[in-house]
Amino acid sequence: MYLLICMLALTDIGMSTSVVPKALCIFWFNLNSITVGGCLTQMFFLHVAFAVQSAILVTMAFDRYIAICNPLRYATILTNARIAKLGLVGLIRAVLFILPLPLLLSRLPFCANRIIPHTYCEHMAVAQISCGDTTVNRMYALVVVLVCTGSDLTLIALSYVLIIRALFRISSEKTHQKALNTCTAHIFVMLMFYPPFIFSSLTHRYGHSIAPHIHIILANLYFVAPPVLNPIIYGAKTKELRDKVCKYSCRR
Repeated sequence: MYLLICMLALTDIGMSTSVVPKALCIFWFNLNSITVGGCLTQMFFLHVAFAVQSAILVTMAFDRYIAICNPLRYATILTNARIAKLGLVGLIRAVLFILPLPLLLSRLPFCANRIIPHTYCEHMAVAQISCGDTTVNRMYALVVVLVCTGSDLTLIALSYVLIIRALFRISSEKTHQKALNTCTAHIFVMLMFYPPFIFSSLTHRYGHSIAPHIHIILANLYFVAPPVLNPIIYGAKTKELRDKVCKYSCRR
């Protein structure tokens, strides 16, 4: 569990580092320009961080399933080496799926008006300012969303279906309460992570009547809100982290 929280924290840091510094330069110093190479690099790292975090949430769902449905074998199934391998697989998958996005964009011509209506280089926002044919880019981006996010959500849903089925076989209310407490943090993190991303992706493709500022707010939410709130959620729900915070706070 602590390794997974550590991985989640690292992806939060990576996501914030790829987006927030440039956004602050825009707001504080009015530095609105960015090179094409810098834009594509930012796009690669922020989308990789998103895909890796999605894979970590799947691993966390599997972790919760083992902890609730097979607790006696938890330590033997989810060893440190196995968790590290799952994290590495998530990273490799993210790089392989995301790398074609900036490569496909780099071959497109861009119009004279190169204004991206976002505080960072989001793939669809950059593709929309191109003068060339973006059909391949749009199709590939849709495939990435369906394959990565779709498969991750399916696996998470399957884990929770198995957890609920196992709980129905147990009549103890104390066990139900303990299981709910075990899954609460993970559920809150998913609710912050997936809905803004899915809604933003859909509005980019089909919500042309939606005001631009709604697009911008949603795009910023799914890259800023999770890194801000994840430490608070897991800090509040994990007893050991609460104890450490209280210990250092009392010392001060």
